[in-house]
Amino acid sequence: MQSFRAYRIFEQDGKSAGRFVELTLDDLDPGEVVIQAHFSDVNYKDALAATGAGKVVRRFPCVGGVDVAGVVVSSGDARFKVDDVVIVTGYGMGVDHDGGFAEYVRVPADWVVPLPQGLTLFEAMAIGTAGFAAALSIHRLEQNELTPEKGKVIVTGATGGVASLAIQMLSQLGYHVVALTGKDSEHDYLKSLGAAEILSRKGLVMGTRPLEKAQWAGALDAVGGETLAWLTRTMQQNGVIASFGNAGGIELHTTVMPFILRGVRLIGIDSAATAMPLRRQIWQRLANDLHPELLAQIAHVVPFAELPQVFPLMLQGRQSGRTVVGIR
Repeated sequence: MQSFRAYRIFEQDGKSAGRFVELTLDDLDPGEVVIQAHFSDVNYKDALAATGAGKVVRRFPCVGGVDVAGVVVSSGDARFKVDDVVIVTGYGMGVDHDGGFAEYVRVPADWVVPLPQGLTLFEAMAIGTAGFAAALSIHRLEQNELTPEKGKVIVTGATGGVASLAIQMLSQLGYHVVALTGKDSEHDYLKSLGAAEILSRKGLVMGTRPLEKAQWAGALDAVGGETLAWLTRTMQQNGVIASFGNAGGIELHTTVMPFILRGVRLIGIDSAATAMPLRRQIWQRLANDLHPELLAQIAHVVPFAELPQVFPLMLQGRQSGRTVVGIR
């Protein structure tokens, strides 16, 4: 095979920085399955890794990109054969194993998911890790007895990739969704996704008491920090929170009172390490009852060559919805 293009992340002066390079398969990390990439996508984690804004990459150099969708071109594992259409999200992709920002990707067979019937490769990456995290969050909330009849569900960081998809999925399932955002210009956009109410982050009085007015049956939190602490104080009796992001900070300052007096449950969502049986189940749901009906509205495609331009926009909060990278 001739050389191919990849976006590789290097360590320079103690920080990470990415650039396009020419590689061969011999340059990639080992794995039983080689995939010709058709699409990838850009997640907040990818932007942190590529710019050095966060210590994400554990080994240098490393091809970036935590997701990929494409077609198998060679396989040393009997579960996959040439021309199988597959997706890979999470695990060590783009962190300590060469990832999806390349024309060819090589991964362990245990990481590979057959593309579920009902999804295209483009849709799989419009969903990507973000949609998988949203669907996994909803799945975990449902396992903890959340139903539409219990009350309102609030989604924080509402214009982000995970939250935008979560709003759609929850609305399709019949939930009354409240979108919390600091972007007042995006209210119409959030309503178009299915949000029944918009709550502005600006001027929001969070209070300081251990327990505030009970408002939410469920919550999906992309923000962390002060916002997550406020959520713990404002959940209804037996309310449940799915925590999957830290855009607002990694520290959590709260008390035990919401947990022992209201029975609030706080669930951590680690989509990257989800075991394969559950991973396949979530992807099946994404092709069926959790398939976002408005993917085309929230996803836009950028050519592979324009990938570096996306990272600063995402870190500056100037990117809404999902960015799909057209590789082939």
